[in-house]
Amino acid sequence: MPAKGRYFLNEGEEGPDQDALYEKYQLTSQHGPLLLTLLLVAATACVALIIIAFSQGDPSRHQAILGMAFLVLAVFAALSVLMYVECLLRRWLRALALLTWACLVALGYVLVFDAWTKAACAWEQVPFFLFIVFVVYTLLPFSMRGAVAVGAVSTASHLLVLGSLMGGFTTPSVRVGLQLLANAVIFLCGNLTGAFHKHQMQDASRDLFTYTVKCIQIRRKLRIEKRQQENLLLSVLPAHISMGMKLAIIERLKEHGDRRCMPDNNFHSLYVKRHQNVSILYADIVGFTQLASDCSPKELVVVLNELFGKFDQIAKANECMRIKILGDCYYCVSGLPVSLPTHARNCVKMGLDMCQAIKQVREATGVDINMRVGIHSGNVLCGVIGLRKWQYDVWSHDVSLANRMEAAGVPGRVHITEATLKHLDKAYEVEDGHGQQRDPYLKEMNIRTYLVIDPRSQQPPPPSQHLPRPKGDAALKMRASVRMTRYLESWGAARPFAHLNHRESVSSGETHVPNGRRPKSVPQRHRRTPDRSMSPKGRSEDDSYDDEMLSAIEGLSSTRPCCSKSDDFYTFGSIFLEKGFEREYRLAPIPRARHDFACASLIFVCILLVHVLLMPRTAALGVSFGLVACVLGLVLGLCFATKFSRCCPARGTLCTISERVETQPLLRLTLAVLTIGSLLTVAIINLPLMPFQVPELPVGNETGLLAASSKTRALCEPLPYYTCSCVLGFIACSVFLRMSLEPKVVLLTVALVAYLVLFNLSPCWQWDCCGQGLGNLTKPNGTTSGTPSCSWKDLKTMTNFYLVLFYITLLTLSRQIDYYCRLDCLWKKKFKKEHEEFETMENVNRLLLENVLPAHVAAHFIGDKLNEDWYHQSYDCVCVMFASVPDFKVFYTECDVNKEGLECLRLLNEIIADFDELLLKPKFSGVEKIKTIGSTYMAAAGLSVASGHENQELERQHAHIGVMVEFSIALMSKLDGINRHSFNSFRLRVGINHGPVIAGVIGARKPQYDIWGNTVNVASRMESTGELGKIQVSLPFQVTEETCTILQGLGYSCECRGLINVKGKGELRTYFVCTDTAKFQGLGLN
Repeated sequence: MPAKGRYFLNEGEEGPDQDALYEKYQLTSQHGPLLLTLLLVAATACVALIIIAFSQGDPSRHQAILGMAFLVLAVFAALSVLMYVECLLRRWLRALALLTWACLVALGYVLVFDAWTKAACAWEQVPFFLFIVFVVYTLLPFSMRGAVAVGAVSTASHLLVLGSLMGGFTTPSVRVGLQLLANAVIFLCGNLTGAFHKHQMQDASRDLFTYTVKCIQIRRKLRIEKRQQENLLLSVLPAHISMGMKLAIIERLKEHGDRRCMPDNNFHSLYVKRHQNVSILYADIVGFTQLASDCSPKELVVVLNELFGKFDQIAKANECMRIKILGDCYYCVSGLPVSLPTHARNCVKMGLDMCQAIKQVREATGVDINMRVGIHSGNVLCGVIGLRKWQYDVWSHDVSLANRMEAAGVPGRVHITEATLKHLDKAYEVEDGHGQQRDPYLKEMNIRTYLVIDPRSQQPPPPSQHLPRPKGDAALKMRASVRMTRYLESWGAARPFAHLNHRESVSSGETHVPNGRRPKSVPQRHRRTPDRSMSPKGRSEDDSYDDEMLSAIEGLSSTRPCCSKSDDFYTFGSIFLEKGFEREYRLAPIPRARHDFACASLIFVCILLVHVLLMPRTAALGVSFGLVACVLGLVLGLCFATKFSRCCPARGTLCTISERVETQPLLRLTLAVLTIGSLLTVAIINLPLMPFQVPELPVGNETGLLAASSKTRALCEPLPYYTCSCVLGFIACSVFLRMSLEPKVVLLTVALVAYLVLFNLSPCWQWDCCGQGLGNLTKPNGTTSGTPSCSWKDLKTMTNFYLVLFYITLLTLSRQIDYYCRLDCLWKKKFKKEHEEFETMENVNRLLLENVLPAHVAAHFIGDKLNEDWYHQSYDCVCVMFASVPDFKVFYTECDVNKEGLECLRLLNEIIADFDELLLKPKFSGVEKIKTIGSTYMAAAGLSVASGHENQELERQHAHIGVMVEFSIALMSKLDGINRHSFNSFRLRVGINHGPVIAGVIGARKPQYDIWGNTVNVASRMESTGELGKIQVSLPFQVTEETCTILQGLGYSCECRGLINVKGKGELRTYFVCTDTAKFQGLGLN
């Protein structure tokens, strides 16, 4: 077997593996069943020949035929058994086909020589060899070249043997020559129609195989997409919330057909639940701002990811759920989504472990950083709000208090409230925290706080296991950020979205690679470096791909068209169970249907040539063939009118009819029945019209006897060629491959009955010519003999035998072809349905991922790139905005009336959702929502710049500022609308700053896109120090005049606020943007 694992990843590529799989498909779905069908038909023919031989009287006269028939029957029986041994069938298929052909040819020549011992007839076994030639193309598993070669050998051998037996090469005769020429025409017709049949079947087979592979590919991709989607959704949201949101997205996509189309309801869906008895932990890294200013973009992303990755591991070990990362602030909750009686102890243990981890970093690197942790226990509302950039969050007064506890904490210590202390059950020793002295809110609320004493602080320190700390000159030369990065990388935290790139994340229950078996790599469009976490389980996905493909192929062959149970077909017959699908199949267009009519016309020409060469040229012959020629000419004209129009302009009606031949089933069926009926009729119509009168034989007059027999022979010799013409008419019915089975059965059955009646009632049978000259033709020495030779009874029996043989063969073949055509249609329908599901799932995945990451960042992690590197990007100029609704803190209350704050959050959800809807407007396409923090909305403009184009032009930088100011004004307008409908008086407080930032994705368990830098910190301070209803802009003092000029050039009016004191920044000169002026100039939204 070829290497596996290539069939499902590279669509459109065809290599040795694809060819091998196609061979396997053809073997199991077509070659095997068709060869078995031929063996059964041929075995039945052998049994019939044996019966005929015994029914002729003395079997000893047919010893050769009986011996060969029994031998061939035994061989076919053995081959039928071997057909079920797959390994033999795959390896020796061509040999089995050649053996089958050889047996049929041998049987044919035994029949020829058995007849030659009595008399040599030029028509001897022509129908049987025509049968061999036809099945070589249609039922034997040869390639096209092989079939042509075998068919040519069969044809040439029969012509040469019959020519030799008839003395055509020694004593040429016109009549014998014409008969051999007619034989050649018949065999040529059989070869050409067989080749046409095989070509059509190969095209259909390749088409069905292609759709089967695509269907399996889509099915695999759909399953992977579903698992990726679940992993992605669960990496952002807990399972108890994600499922409802996922279903809502799918329903929205189905209803609107556009992933960006949002529902137009009065209220947006709210995915928030209340949980009681939980503990909330807030932790902040003290000294990280100074460290971050010294880091390169990659160093900052690595440091944050490694630190928060370590915190995630600690959270998992202590049964805590990380909620969100805010800059260098990390907060989590214990007791979600399942309530835990040890939630307080979990959070305290986690806080102590975080402090210990930071202590190890500080001691190992010498970087002055520390951890400040605050914990409070109470109740929370948890869930997701808004329409874009979902992030699981918690709200409540207890959450706000936990945040205050962190702000009022002590570096290196865990600061807890009295409520948390009560839940600890004296598990830890504590000391007074004096939090009221450091935070006015704690003092105002009279909240007593405590500091937890770490039990490890009272034990001797364990031997150091971290990396050696650089000393001396090395310590002076190495920056703090480099020391941090090198040390933290030794922790080996997982990278963001690593679970989406690796196969093991999407394999559930797959079998592992057996021992001693070399794992197979997966060829991809883009090579990727194997990850250290790549497991044998992931690598064994390739085997499951192949197994699924092979099982699908075997399923195609096992779904037999008769006498088998199927979910798609009736038990008996190949009719679809679904009536609508059956109707759809029958009404489906048939590409290249006009070629079937052309092939049928070729058969008509061959029948005409046979009649012209051998039949008496009567008026009836000319009229009948003239009429059929006119009918076929009209049909071909209708079918190929569009082709003829290139040479000479055709009328529009004819072109329309020509196009409808392939699309209109009723027109196509009518023309097909007319064509087939004409051929079946013209093949036999001249037999009853032929003038035949039994002569009176003179007694005792040998000369008169020979003359009478010669006259009778001239009339009766064409009978075998009428048989061949009828067989060609049968074959004409089979070339219409996509024609429904029922019309074929009716036409073939009616034709068979008519043929049998006409042949058996022919006047030729009324006069036995044995010893009278018909069989007494030519001995090898050229003399005549009066001994009995071929009997009319034998000819009559064999005629019936050949007609029934072709009838059974063509009916069986038509049934198989009808099944394959239906299977083709079925797989195309399944492919179309699964492709639609795949597109829906792909859109859901894209929407989900874009709700976690910006589109240009999402492309870094998914798709063909499969990039496993860190994502980090530095920007020279990004405009950052913080917009908050401070009045919401006053509005938010927790009481029974508003369901403990749930209804207040419903209003906040409407506010954030309306803000998110603004992002769908084209003019705000450059604005990227970063996150929401309580009632604060954070966004940035200028992050969608392609890599390598970070140095933007000044005009584009200025445009980002203008777009962000306009977006802020639009937010204010939206909030005004909400106020009018909810009878509130909320006002927006906006802070904007622009400058360089660093963007990146951090966190493996819950990846999160964020931006960092002094620009972000100042923008946050601009919001917190701003005024309600105003946009405060901070600008570096030295470019104040220039920036004011920029804003005025963009249509804004700025009002200088003056110098204000900003925490951590000193005094900054800030400006208010006059929003009323902007509105009057058309920049605002009403």
